[in-house]
This record gives sequence, C-alpha cells and structure tokens, in this order.
Amino acid sequence: MRVSKLDRQYAIAGYIMMAPALLVIGLVTIFPIGYSIWMSLNNIQSTFNGFSFTFNGLTNYAIVFTNQQFWQALEFTVFYAIVTVAVELVLGLLVALALNQPIRGRGVAVAVMLIPWTLITVISAQMWAYIYNGIYGVLNYLLMQVHIIGSPVLWLGTAGLATFAMMVADIWKTTPFVTMILLAGLQLIPEDLYEAAKIDGASVWRRFWHVTFPLLRPSLGLATLFRILQAFGLFDLPFVLTGGGPGTSTTSIAMLAYRAIFNDGDYGPGTAVAVTTVGIVIILALASLKALRTQVGEVES
Repeated sequence: MRVSKLDRQYAIAGYIMMAPALLVIGLVTIFPIGYSIWMSLNNIQSTFNGFSFTFNGLTNYAIVFTNQQFWQALEFTVFYAIVTVAVELVLGLLVALALNQPIRGRGVAVAVMLIPWTLITVISAQMWAYIYNGIYGVLNYLLMQVHIIGSPVLWLGTAGLATFAMMVADIWKTTPFVTMILLAGLQLIPEDLYEAAKIDGASVWRRFWHVTFPLLRPSLGLATLFRILQAFGLFDLPFVLTGGGPGTSTTSIAMLAYRAIFNDGDYGPGTAVAVTTVGIVIILALASLKALRTQVGEVES
C-alpha cells in the first residue's frame, strides 16, 4: 500500500509535535533506567571528587542473588502483593456492585470513599501508626472496651501482626481505587443484556456470572495490573509503620535498595536490586497486558 505525500507530511508533522513529549519521557524515565543499569555493572566508590566507577560486570548481581536478605525481601513483597491485591479486588468488586445500583446518595458515598485514596501515604501511615500504637492506640482501646482482648497488643511488634497490620492499612487506602475502575467497567455494560437475561429466567447469580463477570474482566485485569505494579513499589508504608521490622520481616525490595544505597553506601548492589525490581515489574506488566488483551478479545469475539 503506497503512502501519499500528504500522509507522509501529516506523519512528519505528528512526530515533530510529539518530539518534546518524547524527549521529556526519555529524560525522566529512560535515561535514569539506563544509567541505573550502568551503575549496577560497576563498583562505585565515593571520593572527594565525586564517584569513581570501575566496571565489574555482573558481580553486583551475583552479590544480590546470593544474599539471603534479597530473597526474604522478594518473598515478602510477592506475598504482600498477592494477598492485598486479591482482597482489594474482592472488596472493590462488592463495593462497585453496590454503588452501581440506583440508590440515593451514591455521589456522596463515592466522594467519601475516595478520601482514603486521596490521602498521601505517609500521612495515612502516620494515622495508622497511632491506631496501632501498643500504649495509647485507638485499636487496643476499642478492643479492650468490648472485651475482645484483655491487655494491649503490640500490633507492630511481631512479624505476623506487623504484616497483617500493614495489609489492613494498604487495603483501606487502595480499595477505593480498585472500586472506581470496576465501577466504570460496570457502567459500560448495556442494561439490555440484563433485561434479556431476566426474560430468559436467569437468576441474580447467573446474570452476574454469565453477563457481568465476562464483560468486567478487562476492568479487573486493568485494576490488577495497576495494583501489582504499585505493590512491588511498596516503600512508604513499611518505612513509616515498621521501618522494615521487626528485624527485616517487613522489608520490601524497594526498602532493601534504599538501605543499600543511602544507608550502607553500597551503590552497585543497591542499584542491582533496583534494576532487578524493574525487570520483575516489566515482566509482570507485559504478562498482565497480554492477559488483558486476551480477555478483551474473548469478550469481543
């Protein structure tokens, strides 16, 4: 198929107009990633004149992959992402189904629901730190008042409880985000399909399973993609709530990279951790996008 001269001119004009945006994206995204990869392949020493780079190949990656703390941080991050994303999808779907009904005050409910999502994570983490405090925390006070516990509990003092407490705080904050994505997907489903299903005698459960769920899968895939990417960048919540503790039980990959670079000055291994995390996120994103395209194709066919 031949392209006319006018079409080529339009294409050139489009690329020219896109150039500033592409340049900015390259400077703020591609260049830092490329420079981080270069740093991860060097032994970096801090000197009075700046930093000295000595190329050492994959040595930093060997250090990272043989370090037990890296695998502990990866295991925690993966477990945290799976649990929180799964719970948020279920809760978000239930809330979205409720808000999709023609009820009074739906706009107010949506506005109130978005408050946790709009809060800066550091601020909400400080709030939850007050709630979980073992001495004057609100949670212990309320549970003791209703005689569920007999003495204060150190919610952030043990590995299991600290992980659970962090998950609750994360689910509280990000479930509204998932809800809004799913609510938008629900509102795109034609009402005619539900009317036809009712005429055929389909129950509420059958209408959900055979009409709502198949048409909502693209929105579910999109919400899952966003939340997994966010979960793998987990940093501010454990940084404020637990500091990665007790011990290293709630240390995420992002925190591990931060400590290696800024606390220990291990710039090479630290950037190797960061680059490895980016690689994992890219693989997950591509897999999610492929699954999402498959879901959309199945729905449209």
